[in-house]
Formats: sequence, C-alpha cells, structure tokens
Amino acid sequence: MVQSWLDKYCRLLTALMVAALAMMVVLVFANVVLRYVFNSGITLSEELSRWLFVWLTFMGAIVAMHEGAHLGTDMLVSRMSVRGKKACLVLGHVLMLYICWMLFKGSLDQVKINWDSTSAVMEVSQAFFYSSGVVCAASGAVILLNHLWRLLRGELSETELIGIRESEEEPVDLPKPVQ
Repeated sequence: MVQSWLDKYCRLLTALMVAALAMMVVLVFANVVLRYVFNSGITLSEELSRWLFVWLTFMGAIVAMHEGAHLGTDMLVSRMSVRGKKACLVLGHVLMLYICWMLFKGSLDQVKINWDSTSAVMEVSQAFFYSSGVVCAASGAVILLNHLWRLLRGELSETELIGIRESEEEPVDLPKPVQ
C-alpha cells in the first residue's frame, strides 16, 4: 500500500521536475535573448529560476532516495553476512532519520521566521522557498520508515540491503543490432 503510494508520489515529483526544468530553460533562454537583442529582460526570470532550481534539487533527492540512486560505496557492507547487512541498514536508516529530523526542524524554523517576509522581485512569501526542505525531510522520512518496515516484514531481498549504487556507469542492457 505505502510502496505503491510512494511510487505514484515519485512519478508526480518526476513530472514536476520536468516542468520545473523546462520552465527554467525557457525563462533563462528568453531572458538572454531579450537582454542581447532588445536590451530588456524578464524581471522575475532570475529569482524564479533560482527558486525552481532549489525545489528541483530537493525533489530529485526524494526520487533518488526512493529509487536507491544515491552514490556510495559498499566495500565493507557487501562482505558482511546477511545479519550484518541488516544491522548496517538499520543503523544507516536511523542516522538518516535523524538527519531528516534536523532538516525538517531547521527548514520549519526558517518557514516560520520568513512567513511574513517576501522575495524582492516576485513578492512571494519566503516561506515557500524554505518549505522545500520541509517537504524533502518529511518525504525522506516516510521512504526510510517504509524501507525499515519492509525489512522487518522480511520483504527486502539481499541486494536491497545495500541501499546505494556504487557507480553511475552501471552496465545497461543495450538492444541487440538488427542483422
């Protein structure tokens, strides 16, 4: 149930990331053309692009956590027994939950502090900017707790006990050439 909800949530975040990136490209490109050709520009282009980039980064971190796509090394953990891998997974997830708590608390404090403060150009509450950290921390905690729950229920395979990718250059199954 939670796993299918997380899958749908991450698909939504991916679509939002595509939209944010497309909007950033259009805004920045249009602003460059307007500056060099017409000696004018879009005033909110720079600020909105910066805000979209921050949100894009945090949404990407959520999706990467869900897919186990963060880079790392498994030199030690891969040599352990299944029991050792499980213990390391629990320890790592507990530490990451603590980091999620710190990110959540710090971001929430910034949301509260900046609630009545508006951005210079868009005149939007700065709280929206800092709420990206709140969303990331809460989403990350749900993903981590779901992973721990699946471990307790015995639903994780041995390969899922190592929650990182060693390299971005994993072998890819390429289609065979037609002869």
